[in-house]
Amino acid sequence: MKVNSLNTLAWQKLKQNKLALSSLGFIVMCVLLGVLTVVVSPDGSPMANEMHIELATHQPFTKVIFLETPKESVKEVSFMEGLFFGKPLLVTRTPIEKFTELENGVSYFPYQSELVKVHIGDYQIKNQTFYFGTDKYGRDLLSRILYGIRISLSVGFIAVFISLFIGITLGLVAGYFRGRTDDIIMWFVNVIWSIPTLLMVIAITLALGKGFWQVFVAVGLTMWVEVARIVRGQVLVIRELEYVEAGKALAFKSFRIIFKHILPNVIGPVIVISAANFAAAILIEAGLSFLGIGAQPPIPSWGGMIKDHYSYIIMDKAYLAIIPGMAIMSLVLAFMILGNGLRDAFDVRN
Repeated sequence: MKVNSLNTLAWQKLKQNKLALSSLGFIVMCVLLGVLTVVVSPDGSPMANEMHIELATHQPFTKVIFLETPKESVKEVSFMEGLFFGKPLLVTRTPIEKFTELENGVSYFPYQSELVKVHIGDYQIKNQTFYFGTDKYGRDLLSRILYGIRISLSVGFIAVFISLFIGITLGLVAGYFRGRTDDIIMWFVNVIWSIPTLLMVIAITLALGKGFWQVFVAVGLTMWVEVARIVRGQVLVIRELEYVEAGKALAFKSFRIIFKHILPNVIGPVIVISAANFAAAILIEAGLSFLGIGAQPPIPSWGGMIKDHYSYIIMDKAYLAIIPGMAIMSLVLAFMILGNGLRDAFDVRN
């Protein structure tokens, strides 16, 4: 008779939860979009920061004609930099109303202008549809949203990794050795626990300075407390089980018992709390960017987009703040639903 492992049984339970499985699929799709942002984004410029003030706050599905002319010189960037941050445009893009091709050039009307201009030389005429419209600086909102996926997921991944590293280490040490070691670690945990999370994040961010990488550290340093408490509670139970006592009787070193025998048995609850922490990290990053102390311009952040356009909610341009708000809500909701599904899957009582 074949006996499935606990992880296999948990995966089978998760597959039966269609809502959690759909959330996992949505998260995987967002990860792929984040990795391939430069490839799939309509605006391939660095950080999707191509501005056309004359196109500011245009409605979704607006179609615009662009006259593209070659630039004399373009800054070269490495392949990896171009893949992750975008490459400088090789052409100058000018939005136009209409045009007439000439023998050696083109005659055109600039966007929302009655002044006729003529360009002699190489050129291309291209149409672009702004599916999510444009922001107040005339940038493609869809491209900015796609870049925002990368920012939110990056902060989530790094912050959760930092929190897991600190929380699991302290939780394992406190739960296994107990005594004075446990008292000291839990005193420190309780002190950090008593400080409001957002205030601590703001304080750490201000101490480290505003910026993209500082957000990673600030969020990660405030999310490890709950991980440490959960791991400690699990270790207090597991350390009394027979196989741990057998390891001690065989004179195994504490390091081996902790990381080879105890740690694999606390991974389930840690995975569940990681999903919740991922959602919390996305919300905290959005809040910091909204307050102006998160990712700094021109880095596109969903919270920063809401900050730039929240005043448009009472106007007919509410989509400028609603679209990034819906993006935050959908990604956070996906992680929360996945976390609930993982909790049910790893619950041995079911």
